[in-house]
Amino acid sequence: MAGCKVQLDFSDSRCSSCASHPYYIILGLILVHYATLSMHSQVTQEKCKVNEISSKYEHCGLHPDGVRDLDCFTKNPWSKLRCMWKPGKHASKNTHILIIQPQKGNYCRVYKNINKSREEITFYKNHYVTIQIFENSQSKNCTKAVFQGSPESLQRCDPPNYVKFTRHSGKLDINVSWDQNDVKHIMSYSVRYKALGSLQWNESPGMSQNKTTCRVENLNSSVAYALQIHCITNTKCTQCPWSEAYTVPSEVTSQPVIVNFKETDVANEKGTRLVSITWKVSARDLHDGYIVTIGKESGEAPIERIDTIQPSITLILSYSAYSVSIQSFNNVSISPAVSHIIPLREDMDSMGDDELNVTVHNNTSFNIYWKDFLLKKYVCYCAEWREEKTKTAYKSFYLKGKNYYTFSLLKEPLKPYKRYTVSLHVRPNKDTCNMKHLNNSEGTFASTKFYFMEGTPVSGPANISSYNLTQNSMVLQWSSIPEEDTRGFLLGYTIHYTENHLRGTESENNITVDPNVNKYELKDLTSGTTYQVQISGFTSKGTGKRSEPNFFTTTQEGSFKFTSIIAAIAVLAAGLIFGPPIIKRAKVVLWPSIPNPGKSNTMQKIDRPCELELLEVINTLKAEEWETKSLHIIEKEAVGPATILPAMLPLLCGLDKRGDSPGITCNWIQTETDDATGNTSPNNTTDTLLETQQTDLQSFPFPFPSGYTTMEMFQHVMPQSITAVTQDMESDPEDADLTVFNPKPGLDYVRQFSTSPVSDSDHLSTIL
Repeated sequence: MAGCKVQLDFSDSRCSSCASHPYYIILGLILVHYATLSMHSQVTQEKCKVNEISSKYEHCGLHPDGVRDLDCFTKNPWSKLRCMWKPGKHASKNTHILIIQPQKGNYCRVYKNINKSREEITFYKNHYVTIQIFENSQSKNCTKAVFQGSPESLQRCDPPNYVKFTRHSGKLDINVSWDQNDVKHIMSYSVRYKALGSLQWNESPGMSQNKTTCRVENLNSSVAYALQIHCITNTKCTQCPWSEAYTVPSEVTSQPVIVNFKETDVANEKGTRLVSITWKVSARDLHDGYIVTIGKESGEAPIERIDTIQPSITLILSYSAYSVSIQSFNNVSISPAVSHIIPLREDMDSMGDDELNVTVHNNTSFNIYWKDFLLKKYVCYCAEWREEKTKTAYKSFYLKGKNYYTFSLLKEPLKPYKRYTVSLHVRPNKDTCNMKHLNNSEGTFASTKFYFMEGTPVSGPANISSYNLTQNSMVLQWSSIPEEDTRGFLLGYTIHYTENHLRGTESENNITVDPNVNKYELKDLTSGTTYQVQISGFTSKGTGKRSEPNFFTTTQEGSFKFTSIIAAIAVLAAGLIFGPPIIKRAKVVLWPSIPNPGKSNTMQKIDRPCELELLEVINTLKAEEWETKSLHIIEKEAVGPATILPAMLPLLCGLDKRGDSPGITCNWIQTETDDATGNTSPNNTTDTLLETQQTDLQSFPFPFPSGYTTMEMFQHVMPQSITAVTQDMESDPEDADLTVFNPKPGLDYVRQFSTSPVSDSDHLSTIL
């Protein structure tokens, strides 16, 4: 128990010594273990004989999946030989054996326990050497790689350690730098390239004119390329391996397009504005970002470059004018720039009255002074002045305790009769009055205009006109005098007007109006009077040139009634002249005229001499059966007297001319009874019928309502006429057959007749 108490007593030194002893033992074991590992991992070298090595490793062979790509070189003649290789894909251990042997002799040197893919070795500088690297030497799967070379061919110059590409207009500019040990031996270099994804390198590699720059031409701007570089071999650089393949992206060729420009005032910050610009680029261009370059239109430094990856930018600027350019870029090219001018704020002079004043001494010196409250806050200022539509001049200065500054010995002398604008900008940065950055670095305090020398206007207002003319007033309107013609600050306009009489010009009246007025009403004029009007502008130096004379006449009393009467008469006359043709034309379009029945084709044929022949034929009419193209009468029926037959003759005769066959005429009726009846000649019968035709028509039981004979009227006539014919046929049973030929089918006024099969009760029928 006492021993336990001693071990638990931390104040006893013996207990502390006993407790710490196991820790020392453990630490010693760890050190021994790491020492053993380091001895096994340390590369060892020893001499060997070629025949022994050959027999020991004769089972090792070359294999594409084994150790490979052995390459050896030296950086200078007095340095060791560096060997590099690629290990096998299926190596069980990352240790290799390297053997170097000269071309002559049976001796060699072996390096063991190599656990890296490179090694520096001592070589035979006067002999051609063979170097072998073995992997898995104790296994049946042992592989090897072989390198051979002479000492004079082993000095290598590495590929460049820095490369920069620049593309533009189908060209590629290359700028390289080399290792400091190689640069003194390299005289030039060459490149080869291919389209990205292609398998074949360009057969015509480019060559530099010096050791740093090279240009490749005739490239496709929209194609990305792979490119390699190596030095040109010489006696000091016997080995110049190709570099790794660099990827050169396609050229950025599309110009950005500004899609939005917005300008707003900054709250609680007098003389500053918030400017926002947004743009877009073509989707086919691969870009990494954008370059925004901004500078003052006056040319004052700095011209600031801002890089951004967003297609927009927001700046806080003064009221001065600025120039902005925007470009897209990738790591090899920059697109064409789009430029935009941020205009000068034209309303600067409205920022306050008398805050900035100018006193001109001569054409090379003037003085500006401002409100003294700025003295407490600012010591750095910049003044800009310019003539309209010319470049701005500027001067930045440091001033403490004063509120005025004199500009002298101007580079560009002030011109007489020209208006100048001067602006004063304040800068909060007190370290330097020259701006380091443009964004949020200054504000505009005030602006004003001045002349070195004033004059009178050289022209009057233009486009003088009048309206609202009454008996005793008129309103005049005109355009302002152009600023370049005022030659001073315009103080107003003078309207000169007089009554214009044949006997001469009366006394002139003058009225003065403010310079911002461009119309004025003249009152208390005389009715029916012509006035001559001229307008001129005036400055502090006097009245300028008048405008050309203009003449305006007031209205007379009762002129409105007289004018109304004239207008009414003019409207009435126009109605009388143009009214009837318009009404007639409207009637033709809206109510077409009805044809005159008296001029119909049927009525024109009524008077033709064919009634008698038709009557004779009907007297001997005999129907024939089954004739579909003609009319056969097969039944006799007493309907009415035969005296109405002549009334239908003109209708039947009219059918004769409606057909298309030229052989059918009024003589289309043939009968054998003409020879049998000799009592009455055909000519006499015809004459008789012609004489009695009008009487029969007047006594016709179905009088026509008009002179226009239609088909419906013909249907009313036919039954009685046929009855008359049948009565005559009963008295002469020996009558020959009667054939009535049908006109062309499809007639509008005369329908076709057809017969049904023969029967005892056959009736005459009509069909369309």
